[in-house]
Order: sequence, then C-alpha cells, then structure tokens
Amino acid sequence: MWESLLTKLKKVEIADIVHIFFFLVALPISRLIRIYRKNLWLICEYKDEAHDNGFCFFHYLRMQRPEIDAVYAIGKNSKARNKVVALGDVVSFGSLKHWIYYLAAQVNVSSQKGGKPNAAVCYILEVYGLLKNFRVFIQHGIILNDLPYLHKNNARFSLITCGATPEYEFVKERFGYSLEEIAYTGMCRYDRLYKVTNYERIILVFPTWRNWLKDSDSILMSDYFNGWNEFLNHPKLHLLLEKENIQMRFLLHRNMVPFTSDFSSNCPRIDICNMGSKDIMNEIQNAAMLITDYSSVSVDFAYLKRPLIYYQFDYKEFRNRHLEEGYFSYARDGFGNLCTTPDEVIMSLLEIVENQFTVPEKYLLRYNKFFAFNDEKNCQRTYEAIVQRLLECNK
Repeated sequence: MWESLLTKLKKVEIADIVHIFFFLVALPISRLIRIYRKNLWLICEYKDEAHDNGFCFFHYLRMQRPEIDAVYAIGKNSKARNKVVALGDVVSFGSLKHWIYYLAAQVNVSSQKGGKPNAAVCYILEVYGLLKNFRVFIQHGIILNDLPYLHKNNARFSLITCGATPEYEFVKERFGYSLEEIAYTGMCRYDRLYKVTNYERIILVFPTWRNWLKDSDSILMSDYFNGWNEFLNHPKLHLLLEKENIQMRFLLHRNMVPFTSDFSSNCPRIDICNMGSKDIMNEIQNAAMLITDYSSVSVDFAYLKRPLIYYQFDYKEFRNRHLEEGYFSYARDGFGNLCTTPDEVIMSLLEIVENQFTVPEKYLLRYNKFFAFNDEKNCQRTYEAIVQRLLECNK
C-alpha cells in the first residue's frame, strides 16, 4: 500500500503543490465553517460543466429541497456558470474557497471521480485514509465496462449510485462495496429525458476517446482517426444526408477536444464540434438517433427508445489498451446494430431512416429489461439514498 502511495507521490506536479498549501490553509477554516453550515452539500461535475447528473441533482435540491444548503463548484470562467448562479450559491472550482467547502461539507456529490478541488491531492488524502469525508458518486454514464479506478480500494466512496439493473448487479459483485454503499436510484439526468418525445432530423455521432492517443501525430496514424474520418467523408453518407434532409453532429469526447481540427468533412450537413461547445443533454434530447463506438451515451438513447448504431472498427485494440469488458456484450446486449465498416454503418443508417427512426422490437425488449425505473423520480431517489446512508454512517 505504502509503495503504491510513494508511486503516486512521484506523480505530483508543481500545480499540485499549490493545492497542498490550499489544503493546509483550508483545514482549520473549514472547521469553523462547519459550525455555521452544518448542512452544506457541495455538488459538481467537471470543472467547467453543468449539464450532467451533478447539475440535475443540484437543480433538484434548489427546487425541491431548499432546506439543504447546496453549493455548486464550477470554473470561474465557465460558459455554464451563469445558469448555475441563477439557481443558487456557487464556488469557483479549484479555489481556496472550494477547498474550504470541500472539507467543511456534510456531503460531497459529484458525477466525476475527479470532482474535487484537486484530484491528485484529494486522491492521496482520501484513498489512504488521511482524510475521511462523505463522498457520493452519482456517475456521468451507466457503467458498461469494468472500471478498476472506481473499485472501492481505488475510490473509497461513501455511496455509489447506479442507473440500470445489470449495472447494479455488476457493481455489487465486482467493485468491492458493501450493500449499504450502493444504491439503485436511476440516473439524475433521466428526469430531463422522461416524456421527451419530439426530436429533429439530427444524427448525433459520439465517439468515445482512446487513452493511448496523446498527440496529433498519434491520432493521424491511428485506426481511430482513419475509421471515423473515412465514415465522415463517405460519398454515400453525404448523399443520404442530402437526400433525406438530415443534419449530422460529430461530437468529440472532452478528452479528444485538442484534436478537433484533425477531423474534417466537405459535407455541409456534417458539423464537427466538441463537448465543450454544446449542451450534451440538449443534443441528446433533440437527436433522432445516435452513432457511437463504445460510449455510454448509447444508454441514454436506449432510455429514450430511440435507434442507435455501434461502429466498432478497433474492438480488440480498445479492449487490450483502454477498457476491459464488463457485464455488457455489445453483440448480446447492445441496443442497435453492430458494424465494423463505414459501408455497414451506412446500410444500417439507411434502414433506420427508411423506417422513420423507429426501433426494432428486439431492441425495445432489451431496453425494457435494462431499466427498472421509467419516471421523474431519479433525483428524489438519489436524495433519499444519500440521507439514508448519512443516517447509517452517523449511528
């Protein structure tokens, strides 16, 4: 254990040293704040974001549970900051005040494992038992694959929530948490998707990232680039979009944003952009269908009962170098056709368009089996699970 800690300490950067200073200054101040703000709940997502489960849960607290002293942490220059300020109290992400609130909070809630003032310093403090605080992980997508960094020995969450039936069973079996530390609540953001029926003739293309691609040179030489670039520039795709009056949005994962300019298409109906420039929930709500490789956004479309296609041209490499397979088999459990070439994707796409974006019965059956909840009470169940866990911890 301590050898592992030494390895982590060697990775600490100069910027992290500043946060060690922030922690030391914030620690005594937080003790005073806790006296006056005993019911402080600190909520966040990624530094500059407010559209996922964290923001939806914050919105719920402000609207339905005003007695909770809820504060949202978001970047000082974030484009989303104003909409959070309109709801309630905010603190600048990564600031000294963020540290004070993080240490003073009765409850810390995040949709990201790294949702804290400084991920490196907090990891060492929390996982190695140097700091004990109440942390709730409400996720940013349904877990489909095995994610060791979320296992109890690597995260030490006080509570982790789940949004789907097989996911809940998988986390119970594999992640090392006790039954009291896991709650099946549904995804908070699904409260926004419930009863959404209208959509535009938009196809959302959402490839996930690859952790072995570090720069533009490695991107341009990769199957990742070649696979997606060939698809984006396929003449048959361009003809289909034009003929059927369809727009396509190619939305790069936040970790691939630096490489946005590496991708291009000469089709005016294809918009190449990144997560930071769009409200992802709005994109999901408005799109008629999805094309992805491995993204858990596919589950959101399943929840909406909208069609999707998996385009997996590098499956073996993805499994060997990025994520190991979990309980979910795309061939056995997937919510759409599984394709490995651009031609296969376009054939499946044509079929979906011809069928007016309806979902085949076999996939509807999989949708219904996957989810236990279909209502607007996901945030409510999350709140109740947190309160129940607090009571158990305070006995």
